[in-house]
Amino acid sequence: MTKFGQFTYPEISAQADALQAAWAQLEQQQDWIQSYLLNPAYDEIIFIGSGSSYYQALSMASTCRAWLGKSASAYPSSELFLFRSQAMTDQRRYLVIGVSRSGESSEVILALESLRDVPNADTAGISCYEDSRLAQLAPCLISPLGKEKSTVMTKSFSSMTFMMQAAIAKAAGNEERIREMERVMKADEDVVSRSDAFIRKLVDGHDFNKYIYLGMGTAYGISLEACLKVKEMSYVWTEAYGTLEFRHGPKSVVEPGTLVCLLLSEQARSYELKAAKEMQEYGAFVLLLTAREGEDTAFADAVLDIGGADLSDDARSVLYLPALQYLGYYTAMKRGVNPDTPRNLTQVVII
Repeated sequence: MTKFGQFTYPEISAQADALQAAWAQLEQQQDWIQSYLLNPAYDEIIFIGSGSSYYQALSMASTCRAWLGKSASAYPSSELFLFRSQAMTDQRRYLVIGVSRSGESSEVILALESLRDVPNADTAGISCYEDSRLAQLAPCLISPLGKEKSTVMTKSFSSMTFMMQAAIAKAAGNEERIREMERVMKADEDVVSRSDAFIRKLVDGHDFNKYIYLGMGTAYGISLEACLKVKEMSYVWTEAYGTLEFRHGPKSVVEPGTLVCLLLSEQARSYELKAAKEMQEYGAFVLLLTAREGEDTAFADAVLDIGGADLSDDARSVLYLPALQYLGYYTAMKRGVNPDTPRNLTQVVII
């Protein structure tokens, strides 16, 4: 009989090693940074992906705008392939970066192939597989330990997001940002361990019928990924929103039995905490993932202090991921669902 979670759990737990390998690999791919992120010919960088990879693209584009000061956007691969005129114009020159764990996803391949004869667009990518179709089609950053056996993305998502953020920091020539990414890499092992114990206890002690994830800035893409992890692994209905946007209509779904998980930023801390308090008043169980626990977080039903209060919100975003991935894993295990092989899903989506 197959042991449930035999791939997913060790892959979540191994992400610190994956981040370290991505950091070392990036040192060997400085020419990629020079040729693409630092190329002054590009007016805009477009990140594309599908599913989890699209959520990565959102966070990568957010970091690129903030750190590199370059126009950057993110689209689902299918949007760029089928509705390119709504994403690109003839008046600008683009770098399109395909994001794909396997490097085999049909939509990202179709999108990049469709740009071969477009004179104002060049292509690049990021993947975990150096021999993939994506890597053959476009020069790629490679996260060498991001490869996974489980269907759902965990350490691949963390390591690829981290690697692109580190590449952006290096492209910006900002020593403070580079040091931040190095500190994230070194802190991740401890965050993984503490997140494991914290989330296991949380899931064992509570029953939730609805999961809501909230985040802003670079954490918005992370919140969408967190939502997908629970949905993929355990089949529980989940939603994700920008923190303050949730107050404009969607909050009507909040009731007792709802978990509201807030990826708390420092930049918008006071505003986000007000929103969390409001959700608690409607009956939600409020879980805060924060860089620093304090008097202002004491109201929450559960608080995980991941540390890194002196890091920028963008750099810290990867440190939210272990807890969010374990939340999906332990929820699946409690419900008797195998997170390794969710129903209706395959590791690579082919059209």
